[in-house]
Amino acid sequence: MGAKQSRTSSRDKDPKRLLPGKRQKFSSWDDALLLGKDPRSLLKRGMRHVSFSLVTKGMTDFPDFLWGLLEVQKLNLSHNQLQVLPPEVGRLTRIVVLNLCGNRLKSLPREVSLLQNLKVLFLNMNCLAEVPAELSLCRSLEVLSMSHNSLSQLPASFADLSRLRKLNLSNNYFAHIPVCVFSLKELDFLHVGSNRLENIAESIQCLASLQIFIAESNNIHSFPRSLCLVTSLELLNLSNNDIQTLPDELYLLCRLGRIAWNPMDKGLHISHNPLSKPLPELVEGGLEMLYSYLKDKKHN
Repeated sequence: MGAKQSRTSSRDKDPKRLLPGKRQKFSSWDDALLLGKDPRSLLKRGMRHVSFSLVTKGMTDFPDFLWGLLEVQKLNLSHNQLQVLPPEVGRLTRIVVLNLCGNRLKSLPREVSLLQNLKVLFLNMNCLAEVPAELSLCRSLEVLSMSHNSLSQLPASFADLSRLRKLNLSNNYFAHIPVCVFSLKELDFLHVGSNRLENIAESIQCLASLQIFIAESNNIHSFPRSLCLVTSLELLNLSNNDIQTLPDELYLLCRLGRIAWNPMDKGLHISHNPLSKPLPELVEGGLEMLYSYLKDKKHN
């Protein structure tokens, strides 16, 4: 009898039986991960955040036990083969950082709007052709990366993301910078490289806090004068475009500091453009020489 009671007690304590809802079918990696533990015991409790990570596990589906980890604040599920983010993600209302990059997501559920504490969202390297307008209800969002997808537009409501500071839209199919972006007054980083841009709208001057602007590898034909009014710029990358002339007011961008050649360096990146003479030689001579020429040209 004692042995029978022991087996019953052990079975009742099985964490898989303690999870809410009907009994779940666990994959082989689930069993290896849990090892008879309550999933909540796998949470890492740091000084500032409670985190959970399942990176490069080859998952095609989200494990159901995730939606019971209500304490989690940093969730990293990057570099798997996940295809559908279920609406249950809306239960994780304490999430501050969500990393879903390197999966196969084609859409996001409307329930992402429930993540009111979300500050950082990585969606790069997925299969997104659109994002829901409900994402703009995540008003705490400060960092949003959606590079390497199939996006060509953003919802107009993204203009409401008033706290957004960093936005990466590179390697998509944008023919122009979405109008809503120019309403993001706190934006200090904007990456729209490797898209299908042919121009930069005059409204770029509305981004008065912008420090890093990358629009390399597009088909941009002109350097707009309005960009020279964004005097907070410290890195401006327009390399690999179709720019032939530079505006006389370029010297107003005094924080650029130098002509830069390394993609990671601050400064003006203008290489691999069909600049008309004498601009190529002036660029080779450095930013001070280029600015001096443009000033003289403007006043003469």
